[in-house]
Amino acid sequence: MATVRLGDIAPDFEAETSMGNIKFHEWIGDSWCILFSHPADFTPVCTTELGTVANYYPEFKKRNVKVIALSVDCVESHMKWIEDINETQNTTVNFPIIADEDKHIAELYDMMHPNASESFTVRSVFIIGPDKKVKLTLTYPASTGRNFDELLRVIDSLQLTAHYSVATPANWKDGDKVVISPSIKDEDVAEKFPKGCEVIKPYLRMTPQPNK
Repeated sequence: MATVRLGDIAPDFEAETSMGNIKFHEWIGDSWCILFSHPADFTPVCTTELGTVANYYPEFKKRNVKVIALSVDCVESHMKWIEDINETQNTTVNFPIIADEDKHIAELYDMMHPNASESFTVRSVFIIGPDKKVKLTLTYPASTGRNFDELLRVIDSLQLTAHYSVATPANWKDGDKVVISPSIKDEDVAEKFPKGCEVIKPYLRMTPQPNK
């Protein structure tokens, strides 16, 4: 079974989904992507998660992020489940759910953890950039629903640090100060960060978020 690591090209695949057939890399296009798996259809925590993602859809769209879910059930099951999600979560599911009945994609992405369950996927999350490289991986147990505010925060950080020589500190939120990369020499800081620099230690230099 493959292990997908940060910096790897996300495995490509073709699959049937609740919104038709897709070729994964082609479907991503120039967007960012969140691929997240679910143990099964008609499960309570997954129902709340997919409803939350649907309600957060404008926030993902604003960040040029496509979201796609995966379950090992069939498309017909997905369509019936979507009706329940829309009803119980007061939303409209507007993103595809992959039907991975043969578990091919789950195995490509190492979503099957035999010591947790031999038949269901764990709650995996993969954030993939427009370059098709894996930027983040997370794995949750089946009993714990994911925090999609955190995933939005991570997207903000990834998109910021992709364009500026900065890193985001603990508990950072969009608009907070950021850390200047250690690779930036002191003599170059003023030019690169005209908003100023706070030197706490030679290796810890803070600056206002540069794209605000």
